[in-house]
Amino acid sequence: MKHKTYMTQGTCSRQIDFDYDEKGNMYNLKFISGCNGNLKAIGKLCEGKQMKDIMEILKGNTCGPRNTSCADQLACAIKEVIDNA
Repeated sequence: MKHKTYMTQGTCSRQIDFDYDEKGNMYNLKFISGCNGNLKAIGKLCEGKQMKDIMEILKGNTCGPRNTSCADQLACAIKEVIDNA
């Protein structure tokens, strides 16, 4: 199991942490700060799922007037993992 810490940009959350296995499945997703209930729900929905699928669903999601969101930042974090594999 590997771990990823990603410092977010342009969102209320400051940081995203998650673990992933050699098959590309995500576990233990946690957002630091942000909309607590919504971000915990995203963590539950992502548990054990393929990172590639999560990234495809969440990339480009925006929040209010921002051009990103916590979900979009998660997609960016996953992209870093995939690009560096």
